[in-house]
Amino acid sequence: MNDPASDGALNQRAPLYQTQRRVEFRDTDAAGIVHFSAFFPMMEAAEHEFLRSVGIPVMPHHESEERLTWPRVAASCDFHGPARFEDILQIDLHVDRIGQSSISYRFELTCEGRRIATGKITAVCCDLQAGGKLVKTNVPDDLRQRLSGPQND
Repeated sequence: MNDPASDGALNQRAPLYQTQRRVEFRDTDAAGIVHFSAFFPMMEAAEHEFLRSVGIPVMPHHESEERLTWPRVAASCDFHGPARFEDILQIDLHVDRIGQSSISYRFELTCEGRRIATGKITAVCCDLQAGGKLVKTNVPDDLRQRLSGPQND
């Protein structure tokens, strides 16, 4: 049997991480509907919450010896329906693929069961070097396991 994790593909049905966010006035356009550009910071915030929840820093602390960071190399978002000021959005994060040096997330944003938006972000594992230089590196095995979520035996 082919192990989907062996080639980096993770086809899980349930989200790996869930969070909620209230739509703020600044997220809306003149019609009072969430502006498409507001979904990107929402997805990024959910990604950061997920990383913190599995003990992975988004950016290395200046006193830490760990120097990995996760810059984005691709992002997309499809709009499916309106959300308005003060709506509560459910944000489901799925890890679609963990490659040798990258991770691809999929996001589903809903409001009271209505599909609002779906998005994708791909981030690359990088070593943050002196002077702010980023050098792509392989995702360490221990982080790969944390990013993959709970294992079913």
